[in-house]
Parts: sequence; structure tokens; C-alpha cells
Amino acid sequence: MASHDQSYKAGETMGRTEEKTNQMIGNIEDKAQAAKEKAQQAAQTAKDKTSQTAQAAKEKTQQTAQAAKEKTQQTAQAAKDETQQTAQAAKDKTQQTTEATKEKAQDTTGRAREKGSEMGQSTKETAQSGKDNSAGFLQQTGEKVKGMAQGATDAVKQTFGMANDDKDKDHFPTNRH
Repeated sequence: MASHDQSYKAGETMGRTEEKTNQMIGNIEDKAQAAKEKAQQAAQTAKDKTSQTAQAAKEKTQQTAQAAKEKTQQTAQAAKDETQQTAQAAKDKTQQTTEATKEKAQDTTGRAREKGSEMGQSTKETAQSGKDNSAGFLQQTGEKVKGMAQGATDAVKQTFGMANDDKDKDHFPTNRH
């Protein structure tokens, strides 16, 4: 009986050991499953957190890029507007300068015409006066030359004895009569 008791006790111990082992294995499996699930949850949480962080970073980058793009467009538009204003101001200034130059040229041309007309009139008057003076001078000179020629003719006639006494006695008074 001792062997039967020993066998029974050994079987009982073995059963308990097996039961304990199965319980421990079950506990370990449960703990492993729980650890696995916990690790999966942690991994999923980390994945979700990483995905959210990446999405937030992506959105932040897009917002920053959009803001930079808008700022660049605003700066470019401001530069374009300023360039257009400067060009318009230069165009206006050029037109004003051109108009002022045109008016000055017209004024100068008008004054030059007036001065030329005045000088032409003065020259015409001077020429007319010179012509009148020349005519008077030439007439006087002609009369003097004519008188001198007549006197020379009478003197030659007198010298050669061809003079009429009645006619020439006024010019050449002599003691003959």
C-alpha cells in the first residue's frame, strides 16, 4: 500500500504540479497577452501621436509656406506698385519738361521772329534813308560836276577865243570891254 500511496501522492503531486504549471503558463500567457496588448496599444498610441505630430508639423509647414508665399506676393506687388508710381512720376516729369521746353522754344522763336522783323524793318528804314540820302548826295554831286564841267568848258572856250562875249561875260569878267 505504501507504493499505492506513494503512487497516489506522486500522481497527486504531479497533478498539482501540472495544474500549477498550467496555471502559471496560463498566467504567463495572460500576462504575455496583456503585455502584448499593452505594447500594441502603446505602439498604436505612439503611432497615432507620431501621426498627429507629423500632421501638425505638415500643417504648420504649409501655413508657414503659405504665409511666406503671401508675404512674397505682397512684397512683389508693393515693389511693382512703387515701380509703376516711379515710372508714372518720371513720365509726368518728362511730359512737363517737354511741354516747358516746347513753350520756351515757341516763346524764343516768337521773340526771335519779332526781333528779326524789327531788325528787318530797321534795316529797311536805314536802307531807305541811305537811298534818300544817296539820291540827294548824288543829285548835289551831279549838279556840282555839271557846274564844274560847264566852267571848264567856258574856260577852254575863253582860252581858245571861242567864247561868246555876251554869254560868257558873266562867268569870265575881263577888262576887254
